Amino acid sequence: MKRTWTIIGVADVARSFAWYQSLFGQTRTAPAHDYFGQILDSDGTVLLCLHRWGAHEHPPLASPDHAQPGNGLLLFFRVDDFDQSLLRSRALAPRLEEEPHLNPATGTLEFALRDPDGYYVMVSALTAPEATHD
Repeated sequence: MKRTWTIIGVADVARSFAWYQSLFGQTRTAPAHDYFGQILDSDGTVLLCLHRWGAHEHPPLASPDHAQPGNGLLLFFRVDDFDQSLLRSRALAPRLEEEPHLNPATGTLEFALRDPDGYYVMVSALTAPEATHD
């Protein structure tokens, strides 16, 4: 099995760590370091890594001044608690970038918001909505 560890540059690891834990409805914990933290699923799967800008010699993480944060990147998360995720997101962001809608390609509901560093975060339901019958 192969997994990706998406790592994004952030201004404040603790702030972003708390933001993503709130988005996913996770219990608040502290990141392992002030320069790096991993958001984990309940089974230990890494969902997202947060790396403080300029903390190490990683060229693409040197500074947010070199490019718009998130340019060319879409953080896309599938959730099994879509309605609760939407409520939490409305509390985290002053506005949604995209209101909830049905994605015709996936058949699932999704919405988008920006994280504290300006990254575009898409949240999608894990399953298609149940059909209603009249």
